Amino acid sequence: MSNSIVSAVVHDLKRDDTGFSIKLAEKPLEIGSTAQRVIDTLYELYGRRGSKSHGRFSENEDNFPTSKHLRSYVEDDAIDFAELTASMMETLRKEASSRPAAQPGHVFFAHFTRADLHYLLVAIITDKLGAALTNDFGVMDVEHLDIEGFRFAGRIGISAWLANEPRYISFLKGKGNVADYFRDFLGCDAYVQEREDTRRLIGALKKFATDKGMSPTERDEFFKRTKEVCQRYARKREEISLAALANELYPTDPGPLTDALSDTDLGLNDNFVPNSQALSALTRIKASTKNWTLDFDRDALATGQIVYDKDARSLLITNLPDATVQDLEDEFNDGTGHL
Repeated sequence: MSNSIVSAVVHDLKRDDTGFSIKLAEKPLEIGSTAQRVIDTLYELYGRRGSKSHGRFSENEDNFPTSKHLRSYVEDDAIDFAELTASMMETLRKEASSRPAAQPGHVFFAHFTRADLHYLLVAIITDKLGAALTNDFGVMDVEHLDIEGFRFAGRIGISAWLANEPRYISFLKGKGNVADYFRDFLGCDAYVQEREDTRRLIGALKKFATDKGMSPTERDEFFKRTKEVCQRYARKREEISLAALANELYPTDPGPLTDALSDTDLGLNDNFVPNSQALSALTRIKASTKNWTLDFDRDALATGQIVYDKDARSLLITNLPDATVQDLEDEFNDGTGHL
């Protein structure tokens, strides 16, 4: 799946003894192969980074005006991309000036579409010292963009925002409060809802198990171990990180699970207290219609107490309790011959 760039620009956030200032680009980036490669790389690296927070725009547009500027760009068509990013740079300068953890750098803005959905990606990139060969085979210092080393980045799902979805902003959380100024620059009202975050985690784990082609036995064992780990954190009311979960489940090779859980599109918050009640979905299967309700442990499938017929889309329940058998026989023996 490729990124189709609508507009992109790079501005500079500078810092000297007097504080932060901005230098705006005179023109947007020319969308050629180099710009495409840089933005694709940023998107891929950002997607793989763990420790993200998710949220939505703050309702306080006076103090957090990014949503107001973006609305003028997207809905009202009152400003162009250069004006949007210039306004956002002024907000970034203001937020950076009040936070000691803020860092100067090149600020990349990219409006792009992916699978027909619109996004705005923002990342602060610094320069890195490297070396290059000269024509006479000597070496010389050269500076280049440290694409892989960015610490501050965020993504706004423009389409999801316009559709009023609950979460459409994500940003790198980092350690402590180092990213607070970047969160406020985006105007993100980040929130953690334990039950919702646990539900999203379970959905991501089920997708991972399916993508890995786990057998029913492997799937059951995977979900059991996951529940045990998460319940331990839930009992202690401790936050669990996605990296810690992956390392405990796959201590020798946590990478694939870490990458799967870090997928930005999943909207998974890092560091939250698992909800014990929601965790039951890992080991129990529930279903209901107007006339019946089912709730059983996955072990019932593994042991054959409940048999699933995929072709008939039906379940065969064996070894019914004596009381249930008696109730059913009483129903059939009531003289009507049917339930």
